[in-house]
Amino acid sequence: MSIVKEFKAFAMRGNVVDMAVGIIIGGAFGKIISSVVSDVIMPPIGLLLGGVSFTDLKIVLKGPVLDAAGAVTTAAVSINYGNFIQVTVDFLIIAMAIFMMIKAMNSLKKKETEAPAPPLVPPAPTKEELLLTEIRDILKTK
Repeated sequence: MSIVKEFKAFAMRGNVVDMAVGIIIGGAFGKIISSVVSDVIMPPIGLLLGGVSFTDLKIVLKGPVLDAAGAVTTAAVSINYGNFIQVTVDFLIIAMAIFMMIKAMNSLKKKETEAPAPPLVPPAPTKEELLLTEIRDILKTK
């Protein structure tokens, strides 16, 4: 039963919950960026390169094996470098977006910390300090 209690204490820590929220939002953010890249950015680039869809770019190492009826019995073996280009562009855009977001958050934190600190007020002197001050002043006059 203690393992369950330990796990519950671990799972309910603020850092774990924050991390879980970050992972969920990051997954959704990744899907949005992937859609932007594949549906908005890459089609015009493919059009500029002669109507090429990057996901269709590949090097066929071995063609498909067909039976007598023309049905594929063994799929083709290929290196899909176009898909690699697509995923690389996804990564670069996600990395840039996260960098910009963290930079904006850090600049907000910096502005908050740059606020002037209230002036320090010295603590009230203790009875001993008052007594020592009086003794010092008496000794000065003698």
